[in-house]
Order: sequence, then C-alpha cells, then structure tokens
Amino acid sequence: MNDVLIIGAGLAGMMAAITAARAGERVHVIATGMGAQHWSAGTVDVLGYLPGERQPLSSPFASLSALAAHRPGHPYTLLGEARLRQGLADFRALTAALGLPYDGAEDGGTNLLLPSPAGAPRPTFLAPAGQLAGDMSQTRPYLIVGFHALRDFYPTLIAENLQKQGFQARAAFLPIENITLRRDFSTVHLAQALDDDVAVLRLVEGLKKELRPGERVGLPAILGMNRHSQVLATLQQALDAPLFEIPTLPPSVPGMRLFLIMRRHLENDLHARMDPGITVIDSKTEAQRVQWVVSETSARPLKHRAQRFLLATGGILGGGIHSAPSGRVWETIFDLPLTAPQQRSQWFHPEFLAPQPVFLGGVQVQKDFRPVAASGRRLYDNLWAAGGVLAGADVIAERSLEGVAIATGIAAAQGMLEA
Repeated sequence: MNDVLIIGAGLAGMMAAITAARAGERVHVIATGMGAQHWSAGTVDVLGYLPGERQPLSSPFASLSALAAHRPGHPYTLLGEARLRQGLADFRALTAALGLPYDGAEDGGTNLLLPSPAGAPRPTFLAPAGQLAGDMSQTRPYLIVGFHALRDFYPTLIAENLQKQGFQARAAFLPIENITLRRDFSTVHLAQALDDDVAVLRLVEGLKKELRPGERVGLPAILGMNRHSQVLATLQQALDAPLFEIPTLPPSVPGMRLFLIMRRHLENDLHARMDPGITVIDSKTEAQRVQWVVSETSARPLKHRAQRFLLATGGILGGGIHSAPSGRVWETIFDLPLTAPQQRSQWFHPEFLAPQPVFLGGVQVQKDFRPVAASGRRLYDNLWAAGGVLAGADVIAERSLEGVAIATGIAAAQGMLEA
C-alpha cells in the first residue's frame, strides 16, 4: 500500500507529490490527463487583478489584505503571506535545480508585465528565463518574429498593439524551412525540431538577416522542448541580443517543459509512481476515513488504496467539479460539500466580466487543508485537498491559478506529513 495517493497531475498535485516524496513517503500520482500546465502560459501568476477590477496589480503581496476583504475564504487568506512566499521560494529552488529557472521582477515583490499573444500587457509574478526579456518595464525596441504557415501566431498584430502602448515594435516573418520541412506541424513539433543543433543554426542565420542593433527578439514559444536552456543560450550568444518567447494557443510548450521536468524528477530521482490516463469515479469511506478510490477500466473498476489521499483534480474547468442543467454542482469523487450555488439562476452574474459565483464555489478546508463541512467539522482524517478544487478563488479572473496551486499543494503535503 502507498503512503500517499495524489489524484491530479496539475501543479498542485505535482508540488504535493514532490514534497511528500522528498520526505521519504511512497507516493503514487494518478490523473485523467496531464494537468493545467499544458494549457497555461508556463508562468506563475500569483495575483494579477483584484475581484471586479480591470487594472493589473503592481504587487500581489501588497494586495493580500484587500483580497481578504473581498474574499475572506480565499486560499491565500488560509495560507497567510509567509506560507505563500515560502511555497513560491520552494518552487523557484526546485525549477532552478532542475535546469528550468524561474525569476521575477528585480525587486522580487512586484508583478512583471509580459506581452500576451495579442500584444497586451499580461501580469505575472514568475516567468521562465526564456520569457523574461519581454518585460514591458524596459524600453528596448521589439522585433516580433513569426513564421510563414505557422497558425495562430500573429506578429503584425502583436507589434501594432505594442506600438499603441508607446513601444517601438515591428514584425518580421521567416520561412518555416528555417526550422522544419514538415507541412503539417504545431508549436510542439517546432520545439522538438529545435532540440537539434542544425535547426538552431538555420534559425540563427534567418534571424541575423532581420535583426537591427538594439532590438530584442520576440518569438513564439518554440525554442526547444528538452534542450530549451541550451537553445536559448545559443541563440542569444549568436545574435548578441535578448530573446524571449511569447506563449501561443494550447498546447503550451512552456507548460509542457515544466510538466516534463517535474515528472522526470518525481519518477527518476524520487522513485515515485505516476499514472496518467486514470479517471477516478468513486470512493469508499468508513469511520471518517477514506478506504480506497475507484477508477474506470475496460473490465471492472480498479481500487486504489493508500494511507492518505490528496484531492487535486481542479475546479469546474479542470473536471474536479461537475454541474448539471438542473442546477446541481458536485465534487466528482467524494461528493464533498461545495460552496457553489445549487440553483442555476445563481451561477452567473448578469455582467459578463463580473466575478462569477459558480467559479468561486469549491471545497472548504481547515488550515492543514483537510476538507470540512459548512459547520467547520472535519469530514475525513486522511483526506486533503489543494489547488483549483478549493473554494473562495476565481483563479482565472484573478490570475492566481499557479500561485494557489503551488502554495496549497505544498501546504497540503506538509499537512499530510505532520499528520
């Protein structure tokens, strides 16, 4: 029997798994898919906007008290600033050790503003080294480079929108043959192609023809999959200019890089077990303890047993919470009580950009992240929850998804270890 069974392979589940495995626990991670990293920008958003406001925040930490006033049940309020900061520091130390370092603004406490795929300012707290040179607090001119036949990346649009914000920016296009001879490809294929040194040298020659002195180069996020740091260093040295990636539509190459290094560390270094493609559909509980969870198979349902369980399946968007036309909203495995409204007419606010009640609904937990009933009574002694399934945060609108996932994943694992 495993010590810890983690359900979900997003950032919350992975950070919890690494924390527990490093403490010597026997860890098994099961998940339907690969987690939200494959859909995200690969950055770490801690808090970009306060509820109902459209002006991006300068400092997440300076805004925590205002956030608590809006949302007293927010996971950050439960964590406290010290645990949030420590979780982010642990994440930075982990990614640096694994060869994919993340960094933030020079003062260490404010958000970065990076160009979005449309050229709009995108607030984020930590970004991989390959995105940092896009920092919009700098005045260096932009050269946004795309490739003929690459779908869903529009350098001209990005450059025009940067110009409207007062930046010097221009667009250029290179032949796709600078990277690959394929005719059907995605950004993932291009990133894999650029793991080859010959393709990198062809890209260098193409960029040299377009680059002007003093410019920084923005490219779609394709600079290598497994050799990203080497590819980035080679390009910057050859061009003697800063380069940065702009995330594209999913699947996200920066997010995939992060997932891959974490999975390798978990399986190869920490000897934990990870099984994607497993959908948990039910559970068995008795005497205030979870006995096992059940997953679908092609034959009969399969039981997964452990001493302790962590629920990190995400919210409505992640599939950890389901809803029905009747208005019912429920957690899919343990049927834990939710704070989401159970009347369909109350799910959404009439204003499209207002905070939406259905996305704020989730599982309430105590300080060690064990789920509780509305009365505050602990439901199970050996069940914890983390990430998007938690109540009190609209992580997409707030731009807090990764911050909540990282900090609560670590905190829940620590709760397990202390228990």
